Amino acid sequence: MATQMHTVGTILRDWRARRRLSQLDLAGEAEVSTRHLSFVESGRAAPSRDLLMRLAEPLALPLRERNRLLLAGGFAPLHSEQPFDAPEMAAARQTVEAVLRSQQPFPALAVDRHWNLVLANDSVAMLLDGVAPALLAPPANVLRISLHPDGLAPRIVNLAEWRHHLLARLRDDANRSADPVLIALYDELRALPAPASRHPPGPTARIAVPLSVRLPGKDTVLSFLSTTTVFGSAVDVTLAELTLECFYPADEETRRALQA
Repeated sequence: MATQMHTVGTILRDWRARRRLSQLDLAGEAEVSTRHLSFVESGRAAPSRDLLMRLAEPLALPLRERNRLLLAGGFAPLHSEQPFDAPEMAAARQTVEAVLRSQQPFPALAVDRHWNLVLANDSVAMLLDGVAPALLAPPANVLRISLHPDGLAPRIVNLAEWRHHLLARLRDDANRSADPVLIALYDELRALPAPASRHPPGPTARIAVPLSVRLPGKDTVLSFLSTTTVFGSAVDVTLAELTLECFYPADEETRRALQA
């Protein structure tokens, strides 16, 4: 039991630090005395299931972390974690497929919490043409595909800017989740060659970082702006961690080329 309480305290203190909440702030948000919260964090008091869930709200814990907090306190997890191809996920999968199809002829894909490819529409295949088969073997990691010398990197015209953008997103994900897989991925990708910026800023550079990629064997350069979509009402861990990345033309030349 002492080990469980220590784990609860570690989780709470860790997430308080990430959210920059003092013990007093968290106690006030969760409507519990600071003294009792201190006892819970130190392992001197056993929290109830209700208290753990009240503490999870102001900490904005992801569903996976809420399950971990409950397990640490000796309670059953609240949120399911179904494989994306499970029968129970059929409706969600159909929704994702519909979103990706509707994005045609522009590229769109869905990734899991580790940036591994889950689904993609047909236009993504055009961008992946020429990528080394080893990088495309499941689980294919879209960040590794983007930045690896055997992936898209040699064809990304603004590789220095795009690399900085991706690594910043990955670093934020790793810091926010403390996920060892994301931390290792960040270290791996940061060690890949980092080119100097030689790409003049495009018309969208002041508002967003575009992805400008040259098609294999052609002089055609396609430029995209990306948007991110998540399920706002997910109560399943897998679905809550799914991200849809949709790419839209950043210029008229790209729009015309893809619609041709």
